[in-house]
Amino acid sequence: EVMVVDSIQTIARGDLEGSPGTVTQMRECGLALLHFAKATRTAVLLVGHVTKDGTVAGPRVLEHMVDAVLYLEGDAHHEYRILSAAKNRFGSTNEIGVFEMRSDGLAEVENPSERLLRDRGISISGSAVVAAIEGTRPLLVEVQALVAPSHFANPQRVSQGIDPRRLAVVIAVLEKRTGLSLSGADVFVNVAGGIRLEEPAADLGLALALASSYRDAALPPDRIAVGEIGLGGELRPVPQLSRRLAEAERLGFRSAVVPKRIAPAESASVKGGSRIEIVAASTLAEAIERTLGARADAKAAPHPSPKRG
Repeated sequence: EVMVVDSIQTIARGDLEGSPGTVTQMRECGLALLHFAKATRTAVLLVGHVTKDGTVAGPRVLEHMVDAVLYLEGDAHHEYRILSAAKNRFGSTNEIGVFEMRSDGLAEVENPSERLLRDRGISISGSAVVAAIEGTRPLLVEVQALVAPSHFANPQRVSQGIDPRRLAVVIAVLEKRTGLSLSGADVFVNVAGGIRLEEPAADLGLALALASSYRDAALPPDRIAVGEIGLGGELRPVPQLSRRLAEAERLGFRSAVVPKRIAPAESASVKGGSRIEIVAASTLAEAIERTLGARADAKAAPHPSPKRG
């Protein structure tokens, strides 16, 4: 019923010239396995090598012949593995599967959001919860940030799970639009659990985590953040907001910081189908003020001197 070839780069046809792994051998062996699968109605799984860039090694014609191209990715230092599809002739490529590596093999994680948040530090500065969408599945993950004084001429910018270029943009917007001085500080960012956040909806959570660490003030433990940040410091709407909030409410979160310019349809579904409190903000500075309070480094206005009678 099932045939597994491990790997396609190691097999060859004897009637063809060339060593295993060459373009000709991989194309012809893949075509022969394709005909075998169709003739015998056998499910054939081809395991292939990948390059340093993470793509399938060898000719691209092999990817055109198969019905689906699946990637099983994960951090070697974490137990979670993400199964994603780069090609799927019979369904969406936006779906993912979350698995946990155990002593007896891979096991499905039925509730990945709860599992990823179980070790979260509630009253620690620099921690924010982001409601991401992986395919059609809402996923709540923790974004950790650490802002510390730098002892180097060039401050460090280290990120794990978030694109370093996206981190640089968020830092620049925080400096320009909110007045946070991060140019002389080391910035370290990590997404707990080895998850990678690719969508712009994680911008607001990342910025709030950085501001929380900068001020050494913890965010409310029962609040999530969802929103894209523009270069002008404005907060932009994100898709599928109602699904994100429903997942947050199911896990016990009571409030969410979201962009003020929410699409009318999503706004109606949020108000009617969720009991979670909506903290709307139009700019990043407003979101920080409504979450962390007024700027702690702002000087208090002097009291007027009493008038002499």
